[in-house]
Amino acid sequence: MLTPRKIEIFKAIVKEFIQTAEPVGSKLLIESYNINYSSATIRNEMSELEKLGLIEKTHTSSGRIPSSKGYRFYVEHFMEDEINEGVESVITQIFSDRKLTVEESIRQSVNILTQMTNLTSMILGPASNSENLKSVKLIPVNDTSAMAVFVTEGGHTEHRIFNFDRNIPIEEMESCTSILNDRLTGTPISDVVEKMVNIKPILSQRMVQYEVLFEAFVNAFMKFAQDEIYYTGKDNMLYQPEFANVEKLKQLTLMLENSQVWQEMSVSHDNLKLRKGEHSELMWVDDMAVVSSSFFLENDNSEHRLMVVGPSRMEYGRVVSLVEFVTAMIENVYGKGGTHD
Repeated sequence: MLTPRKIEIFKAIVKEFIQTAEPVGSKLLIESYNINYSSATIRNEMSELEKLGLIEKTHTSSGRIPSSKGYRFYVEHFMEDEINEGVESVITQIFSDRKLTVEESIRQSVNILTQMTNLTSMILGPASNSENLKSVKLIPVNDTSAMAVFVTEGGHTEHRIFNFDRNIPIEEMESCTSILNDRLTGTPISDVVEKMVNIKPILSQRMVQYEVLFEAFVNAFMKFAQDEIYYTGKDNMLYQPEFANVEKLKQLTLMLENSQVWQEMSVSHDNLKLRKGEHSELMWVDDMAVVSSSFFLENDNSEHRLMVVGPSRMEYGRVVSLVEFVTAMIENVYGKGGTHD
C-alpha cells in the first residue's frame, strides 16, 4: 500500500535522481528534502518501495534509483506540466514566419526543442515503404523540369521535382505516366524500382527519350520509398551518464538512423498514453525514454511523429509540455483548417 510517507519519499527519489543521476540514500533525503523521519524509517520505506517495484538498488551503492515501472507510475500520477513561456514564444514566431516552408518551420522548431532539452529530437515521416502505389502524376513545370506526384492507397502523397538536361515533350511525359500507372498501380512501394526495370523495354519502344525519364522516375521512387527521418542533437547523448558505455552509445546511434525501429516502437501496445495530448505517448526502452506526439498536415492523411529521446531520468513535465506545444502549433498552422496561407 502506498501511504503518504511512501509517496513523499518516492517523489523525492525520482526528482533527485533526475537531477544528479546518482543513487539516492536516506541521509540525502533528510538533508536535501527536509523529510522529517529517521534514517531507519526511510530505509524501511525504501525497502517497501523496492518490493513494489517502484525503485531498485544499484550494484555499486546502497542508494536507490527509480525503476522503469517507477518512472511510469510517476508520470501517470505525479507529473506536472512545466510551461516555458520564453521557448513557446520563440516557437510561435517561427510558425508565424510566412517565408518559411512547412518543412523549414518544423525543423527549426525541432532544433530549438533539442537546444532547450539537451536531448535528441526527431521527426519521423509516414511509413510509405509498407504501402501500395495508387497513382503517379507528372506535371510539367517548365521545358526542363517536372513535378512527380505519387499517391499511395493509404492516402500518403509525395511531391518530387526533378530536372532534365534537355527538353522533354509533354506528350512523352504523358505517355510515360500512362505506362507507369498501367503497370505499377497496386505495387508495394518497396517493389516499385525492381518492377520498373522490367518495364524499361516497353518505355524504350514508345518513347525517344525514355532513358532520361526512366532514370528520373527511378531516383524519385527510391527517395519516396525511404521513410523520412530528421533528427538533431545526437551528440547530446554523449553527455548523459547512461550512455557513457561506448557499446550502448553505438547501439543508440544505429537506432537513430533506422526509421523502421521507431515506426515499430510507436505502435507498441505497452506505450503510456498521455492524458493531456490526444496523440501523445511515452515509451521506455532499457535506460531510454521516448516522448512521442503525432500530427497530421493539410492534404496529407498520413501520420507524422515528433519524438524526443533521452535517458529514463529526463525531466518529464518539461519535455512533454514542449513536445505537445510544438505538435499543437504544427497542426494549428499547417494542419487541416490551419492558419498558414
